Amino acid sequence: MKLEKLLRPKSIAVLGANDRNGFGKSTCSNLLKSSIAGHVYFVNPKRTEVLGKTCYPSITDLPEQVDMCILILNKTLIPSALEDMAAHGCKAAVIYASGYSEVGDKASEEVLQKLCMKLDIAAMGVNCAGYINHLDGISAFGMLVENQSVKGTVAIISQSGKICLNMTQIDYMHFSYLISSGNSTCIRIEDYLEYLVEDNDTSVIGLYMEGIKDPVKFQHVLKRAALLRKPIVIMKVGRTEKGSALAASHTGSLSGSDQAFDAVMKKFGVIRVDDIEELVQMCHLFSTLKHLPSPAGISAMCLSGGETGVCADSGTLLGLEYPEFTSDTAQKLKELLPGYATVANPLDMSATLAHDGEKYALAIQTILEDPNIGMVLCGQTILPEHKPEDVINPMSDGMVLAAQMSQKPIAVMNFFNASRDDKIRRKLEDAGVGILPATGYGFKLIKYLIDFSGYSPSLHTLELAIPDTPKIRDRLALSEHDSKMELVKYNIPVPKEAVLSSLSELKVFAEEVEYPVAAKIASPDILHKSDIGGVKLNIQNKKDLMSAYMAILQNATLHNPEARIDGVLVQPMLPKGIEVIIGVNNDPQFGPMLLCGLGGIFVEIFKDVSLYPAPLSKQEALEMIQSLKGYQLLNGYRGNPEYDIDALADFMVKVAAYAAENKNSLHELDINPVFVYEKGRGVAVADALIIKTKESN
Repeated sequence: MKLEKLLRPKSIAVLGANDRNGFGKSTCSNLLKSSIAGHVYFVNPKRTEVLGKTCYPSITDLPEQVDMCILILNKTLIPSALEDMAAHGCKAAVIYASGYSEVGDKASEEVLQKLCMKLDIAAMGVNCAGYINHLDGISAFGMLVENQSVKGTVAIISQSGKICLNMTQIDYMHFSYLISSGNSTCIRIEDYLEYLVEDNDTSVIGLYMEGIKDPVKFQHVLKRAALLRKPIVIMKVGRTEKGSALAASHTGSLSGSDQAFDAVMKKFGVIRVDDIEELVQMCHLFSTLKHLPSPAGISAMCLSGGETGVCADSGTLLGLEYPEFTSDTAQKLKELLPGYATVANPLDMSATLAHDGEKYALAIQTILEDPNIGMVLCGQTILPEHKPEDVINPMSDGMVLAAQMSQKPIAVMNFFNASRDDKIRRKLEDAGVGILPATGYGFKLIKYLIDFSGYSPSLHTLELAIPDTPKIRDRLALSEHDSKMELVKYNIPVPKEAVLSSLSELKVFAEEVEYPVAAKIASPDILHKSDIGGVKLNIQNKKDLMSAYMAILQNATLHNPEARIDGVLVQPMLPKGIEVIIGVNNDPQFGPMLLCGLGGIFVEIFKDVSLYPAPLSKQEALEMIQSLKGYQLLNGYRGNPEYDIDALADFMVKVAAYAAENKNSLHELDINPVFVYEKGRGVAVADALIIKTKESN
């Protein structure tokens, strides 16, 4: 959908213009201050003028054809107004009216959506507050904007108009667009994202959202942003809602819809923040810095031991790295710093150099030249006002000088939240020096920044296996044997096994099999076999196998008399290895999500799992494994053997490929446990459960 006429109009008509307090007066007042005020027209058959400007009785009476209309009209008048607009060549509208799906009236919203599609009108809303285009100086906004924020490169899309209004009050933020999307009835979040990703005047996109309506387009837009390396920062509410009823497998209970959204963001290198403050500050940081940190190591330069300790703890707890300085860097710093200063990272440099801007710049530059350091944080709180003799003045001079000489970023880490001296802020930010909030937020922003900088689109698949439009479906569980045979079709390695359905089959098999073996009930209706005595392990001989066979069938009949019984599954007892669970849960929006976790208490108690969208590359599989808290158990922890991580990653890639290919029929997959053996010995599947879907009658 083309948004040029909507977001960058040359002329605007306000239908229902009035001077009553509220959206009417605010919209008209804002537009009269806009750059195109001479091409703004008020329309209201009951008024001759509004705020001193002529008011026309209808759109047909306007002196020119307008690009866009703002509808300050009752819900019932919207359809006819859209018809009038279309008849006079206007193809864009902002619709403030509420009372649609947000209060349960989905039918009216669907009718309006179809009408806009029929008329080919790009309509913002409903239930929105409009937008502010800072590039062209146009405020098509329903709330009075007292303090016009500064033109810049940050674009914000928000389903909340009040959040947009609040952002206009942040005087140091520089925006390209502030867009209040409302219900996103016709133009969806994904459409605005698509427009802004391609907008050369926008360097970073911030998004406050409640949900996605078009996951296919969302995927394409995120892929495009990833390839362009344009940062997208998202705050999505609803983190505590469960995406579906509790599933039959471990996988389903461990991978809810919010976790799936997180996984999608990680795949495409999108930053997901936790609150509005992080959204604002992260966008601002991106718009200020001229370079991204590379490598990932950071350094903090502080004037006191206390502040140095705070930086050391705060950064390290978030997973940030303070590499040791090279010997060359350490020697140069020793020559710069007073003799009582100890050279370490983070650095307690004392206050001596802070009084000399050039020497302070040299210290920053020395650290930035270290090949292990990608960014320097200058520890100092910028207060609301500063006297000429305050240390922040030479320090800021030094930061500006260092920024001019380096291709690596510099930022100020504040230790207290306060308003910041405008002169100091402007001097630093104009030079590309970031100003961070206090450490609680500040180090989180640095972690987001480091993660974004380290993301490489070439190492990610940048696609999702999004299911086709879902229909009403029933669930169908496959037996363990049928589940395994399904996996074998996709070259997923499964040990040989047999389902025995009669005593005669059992007698022949018992003579040929190599012991020890395991025996399990084979039934698509009994998913949790151990709970009903349907599993016997470590069977050593023919006699014990015969006894186990009879006991398993008796237990199944006793506990599940209605269950379909295929027989008893017999398989070799697998040698013990590290137990891993591999699963798939099919998210209704984003498709199959592969889950990986260490088995036993790591899954049951610690919920130590990694989730990622299918399909995935081997590099993505390795990243999933390495993200587990128990990863070191696979990697030779404290003299233990190294396990076959490479084979596990290959296994995960194959399972994800199976899940992606079966995106429309697979509901869940649980392979639990998978035994991972010592390096070079591969992996083996001990148990598997596939739950498919089928259309209901």
